[in-house]
Amino acid sequence: MKNYAEILQAALALPSSERCELAEALWESIDENSIDPAMVLSDAWRAEIARRSAEYDAGTMKTVTWEEVRDRARRAAANDDDSRPD
Repeated sequence: MKNYAEILQAALALPSSERCELAEALWESIDENSIDPAMVLSDAWRAEIARRSAEYDAGTMKTVTWEEVRDRARRAAANDDDSRPD
């Protein structure tokens, strides 16, 4: 039997679409009663995810590139640092 590292290496070699399918299959195989409740999505979060996904699929959502998100976070962090007393 393969160990975790070997399985992970094989999984990471899969095409993105197959990695997504694998991740979904693994997640669905987990018994929610056997994990930390903080790891389980609430019904409200599931509904929010479904709503946002539907908006994205319909093309009605404004998207932002990773670069823009990263730059905004860096600017926010820099502004936060500027507001701290010395």
